[in-house]
Amino acid sequence: MRVESNVIAPAGITLGALGVLGFSFSLPATRLAVAGLDPWFVAFGRAAAAGLLAVAYLVFVRAPLPSRDQVRRLMIVALGIVIGFPLFTSLALTTQTSAHGAVVIAGLPMSTAVWAVVRAGERPRRGFWLASGVGFVAVLAFIATTGSVSGGFEMADVFLLIAIVLCGLGYAEGGALARDLGGARTVCWALVVSLHMTVPVALFTMDFSRATGTTWFGFAYVTVISMFLGFFAWYAGLARGGVAKVGQVQLAQPVLTLTWSAFLLDEPVGWLTVAAAIVVLTCVVWTQRSRT
Repeated sequence: MRVESNVIAPAGITLGALGVLGFSFSLPATRLAVAGLDPWFVAFGRAAAAGLLAVAYLVFVRAPLPSRDQVRRLMIVALGIVIGFPLFTSLALTTQTSAHGAVVIAGLPMSTAVWAVVRAGERPRRGFWLASGVGFVAVLAFIATTGSVSGGFEMADVFLLIAIVLCGLGYAEGGALARDLGGARTVCWALVVSLHMTVPVALFTMDFSRATGTTWFGFAYVTVISMFLGFFAWYAGLARGGVAKVGQVQLAQPVLTLTWSAFLLDEPVGWLTVAAAIVVLTCVVWTQRSRT
């Protein structure tokens, strides 16, 4: 059993890292999309379009229908990754920069770890929780010092924190379910069971009057990569390496997102943002050295 665990864990980390690489441009791409599209359309439109891609994939691989219990769990996954995270990050990024959002979202691995205990039955060791907790505290300190003038939360930060809670649930439930369905089929079925909600809202909120080529590039990215292909690797990694442990790899995402934000969007990245990103990146290494 130990040999099998040692083989599977690195594969899980590698797949998780590929998923994080894909997700790292999600916030900048969302920022580009909401500049010319309604944030509700960005959230539900990308899920609806990705849902059509999911239907094509499931038909192509002749995937069997999920069981009734799996459908119930897929609805939980959809609440987190198809509805919750896209909607609340889109709302937040209408008034906040993607650089700020990147560091706030660094609290997502802690949320994922907590939900991994509740929904996936995992039991990380004390050192793991300490490392993850330090990273989460760094995120909260960042919010408190760079939020409103009075030092409190802005509404954008509230939206981002809601996104963290719901997305952590979707990650944990999806990672556990992927052990049975596989990473690709898990996200595809989650998108399909959401179509009855995502398509009507997308149609109702369509307004392309301010859309530009850059807007559509951002929308295409969050549709194809952030909402679809990125989850193929991400859920496969969570299933193989453990939801709690592989989930901590996403602490590295702020560093990548800050790079995209600075060089492609020309957003200001202050020393406090960089310092917070370095702290959470250090915590990634720490959590990967901790046993679960």
